[in-house]
This record gives sequence, C-alpha cells and structure tokens, in this order.
Amino acid sequence: MDWLQEDLPGARVLDLFAGTGALGLEALSRGAKAVDFVENGPEALHAVKANRAKLRVLKKTRLFKKEVFLFLKEVEELAYDVAFADPPYTSAAGERLAGLWLTRPFSRILSIEHARERTLPSGGVRRVLDDSAVTFYRTRRTKDRG
Repeated sequence: MDWLQEDLPGARVLDLFAGTGALGLEALSRGAKAVDFVENGPEALHAVKANRAKLRVLKKTRLFKKEVFLFLKEVEELAYDVAFADPPYTSAAGERLAGLWLTRPFSRILSIEHARERTLPSGGVRRVLDDSAVTFYRTRRTKDRG
C-alpha cells in the first residue's frame, strides 16, 4: 500500500477478489474517496459485509456479489483510479486480469498480488515480498483524474 500512497487521496478504488476487503478498507483509511468490492465467495462476502459495517464505511463503499471477469465486462475504461486484485495464487486469474487491463484499462493503476514464482504479462513493475509478489501497472496519465 505504501507504494501507492500518493495515488490514494480522493481516489475511486476497486478491490477485486476482495476476500475480507482489507485492501479496499486500507485504501479508505489512506484517503480514498470510495471503494467498490467485488467478491462471490460466500465466506468472503460475509467477511466484507461485517468489516464494512464494523468500520462504519457503508456510505463510502459498495459490494458486488459477482464473478470478477463478469463484473469487469460492464466497467467502462478508466472508471477507477486504483484497482487492487488478490486472485487465488493457484489460478491464472492474475495473468488473465493483467491481459484484460493491458487491452482495456479499467483503472489508471492496477495492483495484482500473486505467487512469487508467477510472472505476469510485461508492462508492469514487479515488487517481491516474502513468498509473494505484487505487480503494478499504470496508464501513462495516472495523475489526471478528469
């Protein structure tokens, strides 16, 4: 999150494969204007709902119970400032998501957390953490929020 600190104030954020919602909720705590969570797993949906209520951020957030790629079919290009994704490490969802974004960016910045041994499509900046990595993709005009 520190790598994106300057991009978060006032940002419209998308949290894909939201899980507990930790990434989106952290973005709110760092100044994001609003967060949309996308998740379809029953346990994760319950966790996101509970965390949104506990932190009293219902007015700043929306939760979409939908498969991520179906959700993204309906999203306009550059609809979000920052998108976080934490897909299952054992799936190819990270590679698929990066490929989709490179074809039609739905956010100015895309951050994908993935297994350290996975390599995502070129065009991003990769940061290695312990047993995982994060790859960041940015459009050329990340500061212009029109």
